[in-house]
Amino acid sequence: MSAIVNCTDRRPPERLEDMAAGSAGRVFKPGHRWKVLGIGVAANASFSATFAGIPATAVVLRQGYHLSNAELGLALGLLGLGVALSELPWGLLTDRWGDRRVLLIGLGATAAWLLAMAMLVVPTRTGIPNVTLLSASLLITGLLGGSVNGSSGRAIMGWFQENERGFAMSIRQTAVPLGGGLGALVLPALALSFGFTAVFGVLAGASALSALFAWRWLHEPPPAAGEGRLAAASVAGPAPLRNRDVWRIATAVGLLCFPQVAVLTFASVFLHDFVGLGTAAISASLAAVQIGAMVMRVWSGRFTDRHGNRRQFLRLCSALSALAFAVLWLLVLAGPAMPGGQFFLMALLPGVLIVAGISVSAWHGVAYTELATLAGAGHVGTALSLANSFVFIGFFLVPVAIPGLLHLWSWSGVWLSAAICALIAWPIFLRPA
Repeated sequence: MSAIVNCTDRRPPERLEDMAAGSAGRVFKPGHRWKVLGIGVAANASFSATFAGIPATAVVLRQGYHLSNAELGLALGLLGLGVALSELPWGLLTDRWGDRRVLLIGLGATAAWLLAMAMLVVPTRTGIPNVTLLSASLLITGLLGGSVNGSSGRAIMGWFQENERGFAMSIRQTAVPLGGGLGALVLPALALSFGFTAVFGVLAGASALSALFAWRWLHEPPPAAGEGRLAAASVAGPAPLRNRDVWRIATAVGLLCFPQVAVLTFASVFLHDFVGLGTAAISASLAAVQIGAMVMRVWSGRFTDRHGNRRQFLRLCSALSALAFAVLWLLVLAGPAMPGGQFFLMALLPGVLIVAGISVSAWHGVAYTELATLAGAGHVGTALSLANSFVFIGFFLVPVAIPGLLHLWSWSGVWLSAAICALIAWPIFLRPA
């Protein structure tokens, strides 16, 4: 990758098309867009390690903070609610202030807050924080971390051409399973060995490092390239909050995230309580979901860029996700009644859960690219943040609802509900134009 060169350097560029002057007196080579993409990946991965990694410690969290399942669901749900409440304001600020300022403020504040939690909101020999303090702390974490999603997406739409945006956005979206997978692998063992001081401290360090990268390399696209690229994304139509198609995609995205959130927040409890797996096997299973999701997101972005079939792909993902969770529901119902049921559960259910988790996580980059294209050049941050508001409403509602579903219908009710949500999303996604 090429470095940023100050425009006062008297050496002329070899080719004019290889360099474009930015408004701040900087000159960028074409390869700089990959640095911008890398920053988006780093920022999203650091926050994903927080909002997906902390739920991966659910079993240890429940034990360490002396929580019931309902209290655990409330604490994890409020993390998602914080993001849901802050996404749209952060998105509006991104369209007004630009990506750089919003990311620096958001990531810096998130790092500082997680560091404060590492010092003040952890179980010690002298006391255990109550569920109210833990829940409020996670709520604030979500409010601050909501800055990441819309801002880094806007930068990518500005720096990349139309025929590579789906691929670039899908790479950015691999940061979510990448961060979640690393969190699932590292944080439960870290919590068991060193406590939640280490967990929150490591997460604070990841956010701080991402902020450093953004400070060093993230800039607005230069007018010579950025205006033309963004113009290609513009469409005639109302602003995002008055655009019916934008609202449809955002709603469908939110619904399809409900089963994904169920996997992220309570799969560890399911595999521990129902299947009987240990910490290492649970971490490996959750990491497999995240790695599979990463691979599928990159493939889907390239595939839909080549074939121009984003809308068809989104509808297909909804249908396949509904089918996968329906199979999981049937296996949970049938497993205990089968001869050798416990062996059957341990051998088959983790694999089916991994397949279902991957199928419901493969489409994010494609959906966000389609959404940003519909919104137009000046409203990318707002449109992506609207979708993320629906996504993180799921991160609030699903963990709160799952304990009730467990009480009424056990795990079969959880996975049947997941299948129904995915099925409802299918007709809401737009049909091919």
